[in-house]
Amino acid sequence: MNKLLKYRKELNLTQEELAQKAGVSTRTIQRIEKGTEPKGHTLKALAKALEINESNLKESKQEAKAMVDNVDHETIKWINLSSLPFVFVPLASIALPLAIMYVKKQFNPITKQIISLQILWFVISVVLFFLIALFVKNGVLVPFLCSTVLLNIFVILRNAAALDKNKKLHIKLNFSII
Repeated sequence: MNKLLKYRKELNLTQEELAQKAGVSTRTIQRIEKGTEPKGHTLKALAKALEINESNLKESKQEAKAMVDNVDHETIKWINLSSLPFVFVPLASIALPLAIMYVKKQFNPITKQIISLQILWFVISVVLFFLIALFVKNGVLVPFLCSTVLLNIFVILRNAAALDKNKKLHIKLNFSII
C-alpha cells in the first residue's frame, strides 16, 4: 500500500480533506497515491498536514526495488504483445492492452509506458496521415502507412525482447500519458 494512502486512511481523511488541509490539489493526492514521489513543497505540506516526518512519505530504494520485483513481467510482456495483432487498427492496439492491464491489475510504470507509446503512436500516425493526404501526392500514402505499421511492429517486438532479457522496456517515453 502506498505510504500516503496508509497515513491518510489512518487519520480517516478523504483525498479532498487531505488536499484541503495540505493546501494542494486533490489531483496531486491522487497522483501520489498512484505512485508519483512527492517532492519539495508538496512533500513538506503533506508531512505537515499528516503531522509526520517527510522521510515517512518517501519510498526507500529497497521498497522501490520490491515494487519492481513484484511486477508480473510475463503478463506485462503479453500486454505489450497484445498490440501486435491490431497494428492495422490503431485504436484496438490501445484498447486491448488497456483492457488486459485493468483485468490483470497491472498498474505499474511499465504497462503505463506500453499504453502511452501506443497512444502517442496513434496520434502521430493520424496527424501525419492527414497531412500527407492533404499536401502530398497520393502515391506516398500507401508506403507511409506500411512503414508506420512496420515501425510499430518493430517497437513492440523490440520491447518484448527487452522485457524478456532485462525486465524493462528498451523503447520508452520520458513521460506517461496515462
